[in-house]
Amino acid sequence: MSTLARTAVTGTQKAAMVLMQLDQHRASEVLKQMSEAEAEEIVAEIVRLRRVEPAAAEEALAEFHELSTSGRRRTRGGMDVAIGLLESSFGAERAAGVVGRLASTAAGKSFEFLDSVEPGQIQTVLEGELPQTIALVLAHLKPERASVVLAALNQDTGTDVAQCIATMGSATPEAVSIVADTIRIRAGAVAAPRRGTTAIGGIQPLVDIINRADIGTERALLDGLETRDPALAEEVRARMLTFADIVHFERRDVQQVLRGIDTAVLALAMKGAAEAVVTVIRSNVSERNREILDDEIRAVGPVRMSQIEEARAEVVRAIRDLEAQGTITIQRGEEDEYVD
Repeated sequence: MSTLARTAVTGTQKAAMVLMQLDQHRASEVLKQMSEAEAEEIVAEIVRLRRVEPAAAEEALAEFHELSTSGRRRTRGGMDVAIGLLESSFGAERAAGVVGRLASTAAGKSFEFLDSVEPGQIQTVLEGELPQTIALVLAHLKPERASVVLAALNQDTGTDVAQCIATMGSATPEAVSIVADTIRIRAGAVAAPRRGTTAIGGIQPLVDIINRADIGTERALLDGLETRDPALAEEVRARMLTFADIVHFERRDVQQVLRGIDTAVLALAMKGAAEAVVTVIRSNVSERNREILDDEIRAVGPVRMSQIEEARAEVVRAIRDLEAQGTITIQRGEEDEYVD
């Protein structure tokens, strides 16, 4: 948690400091006048500003003429203060949702110093660590970066880590802090990490990582999980996005995906695909592009299945990237999946 002295502060920080001086009832009355988004932003600052220098608090209070400027100013914030204010303002249920979002954001920031570290270096830093530790770190990285690190691990360790990610619950703030501090020192990062509140793994983070990995890594991890925990492997596979899932997308989303795929790659991915998949793709490109695509398909001779799978994986990665950017929304239909 940070300590704020007499330096330039934002308006949100000033508002947080003012609320920290009030008793809980009065502070909650102020929060009630704000939207939930505004309250969430201010409470996030209260969590971060565990202590504030008295002089900085006085400067903030001076801008609020309606408040009294006499008496000793309280300079403590923290999660307990934040939760109390939220519950008083919005009720326990809505407060829990806001706190959950804050915790998730804070947890990700515990490892944000790794954003500037190459995946290969991250893998080196994690060498010799327990699978549980590696899983905790990878669960906080962006999936596309985590997949590169996961692919670099040997097969047994990779399977261990995948299993840990999928079955991970929540970690204590102390555990997250210890791991983050240790990894930061090893990585030679200059900036100290911000302490997270909750680290959450689970099957979906593992699916996101695998979906961005190459086809060889995907197969090795799923085969390893199948040997160890068939039920877990089945659940992971059930959530995996496949090339055939494109038949369940909205037309505009299909068109958005196809717009960014090289025609040669698309033609290779379509080879041997279910007729419904071929129909969806051909019906969502322009007549001119359909002619080019048909020419590419005719030109594709005998190819290895691994080449087809890699082409389909490239399409899936493109879909995932567009989803992450908010450009498309993936909604699976109720139909059975196609077997290519």
